[in-house]
Amino acid sequence: MSTPGGATDACPPAGQPADGGAPWQQYICNACGLIYDEAKGDPDSGLPPGTRFADIPDDWVCPLCAVTKTDFSLVTPPDLSRQRSATTPASGPGANLRRPVGGKARSGVVIVGAGRAGWQMAQAIRDTDADLPVTLVTACSGDVYDKPLLSVALAKRLPLDTLVRETGPQAAARLGVRLLAHTQATRICTRTNTLSTTRGNQPFEELVLAHGAQVALPPSLPAELCWRINHLDAYLKLRTALNDRPQRIAIVGAGLIGCELANDLALAGHRITLLDPMPTPLARWPAPQAGTPLLAAWEDLPGQPIAFVGGVSIAGVENTELGGQTCRVVRTACGQHFEVDQVIAATGLATPNRLAHSAGLAWNNGIAVDGRTLATSHPHIHALGDCITVDGQASRYIEPIGRQALTIAAKLAARRAGAGTDACPVPYEAKAAVVRVKTSSCPLSLS
Repeated sequence: MSTPGGATDACPPAGQPADGGAPWQQYICNACGLIYDEAKGDPDSGLPPGTRFADIPDDWVCPLCAVTKTDFSLVTPPDLSRQRSATTPASGPGANLRRPVGGKARSGVVIVGAGRAGWQMAQAIRDTDADLPVTLVTACSGDVYDKPLLSVALAKRLPLDTLVRETGPQAAARLGVRLLAHTQATRICTRTNTLSTTRGNQPFEELVLAHGAQVALPPSLPAELCWRINHLDAYLKLRTALNDRPQRIAIVGAGLIGCELANDLALAGHRITLLDPMPTPLARWPAPQAGTPLLAAWEDLPGQPIAFVGGVSIAGVENTELGGQTCRVVRTACGQHFEVDQVIAATGLATPNRLAHSAGLAWNNGIAVDGRTLATSHPHIHALGDCITVDGQASRYIEPIGRQALTIAAKLAARRAGAGTDACPVPYEAKAAVVRVKTSSCPLSLS
């Protein structure tokens, strides 16, 4: 299986077999984004390097989320030379959109965010236009990694240096985009079509917001005392803090992420206390009694089983000294307290509102977008991924992102060809997602 990493579906070709046969292919899991690389195989599942995807048994499942072979799609990197040869002639429709304006280079498309949504957006644009200027602004390094893998990396004993599939500069060079890493986007000026950042102003013809969501911390969970594992940088810091020794960990929130982290950390030898206001894990899911089989499976974990404490709300977290050691005490509203070494908040996600509000974008529990075109209330600003809602509903899962990127890229391409602002060749369709809960003790599929 390919070295993990989470942001873009397409990777460079895996190379040519030594015997001169057909080039190795790569296939992506449509549910979780994992890449099967024929050159590397999947030795943990009994598939040695060089195993062709067509030769994989039909009962093989994704080692990350357990979907079947039929849920994988061929990865096809863009042929940029073909795209360039197909560009609009200088005298043809839309030619004025390719020329410098007033002797200045075009500003093109600016993307905010370098998670899966941001990189897939860049990929989708390159699939339609090899030369359109694209700038990607991100507060992180922009490295490409598979975010779902963070939920199981400890149990799988994956070394930290294998989590990144492609560095940000490598991905930017491959796609021919300008990467502004470690750069905060601070404000959108719709009067001048400019994005203000900590590295200066970035003009845009089209702006795509793909900056995701962040953990919603309640007041009772101080940010300085709680881990929030929603991106690679935070995960790497947590792994460093765990220091390869068993620790006592309280996880607040027994939803999808909380349960996956609890399972992973317990299998890695840590003592886990999982706290939630609901009486069972995954209680907010429509699937009846989704958490009941999970609790039963956790009873059979090697070493310490996961201690689930339901029906509690957190009153506060504080540092204290016990026996000369600093630890954290989690207090509940009903008077219970838990002495732990680390606290992880898995208390749901919320979309940061600063950029949207600065541009006056419509807001409905997130950036409100048209369910068909993914356009915001501004005609030259689109959005996708975890930061958006359709009719007030978020869908913060992997599968929709690829379709969203295709919709936006096709619409922008049609607009450049002179089809008008309302053209949408590939309408997006919101679908009910089937979510794979990556709790290896008891894998679940929830609607």
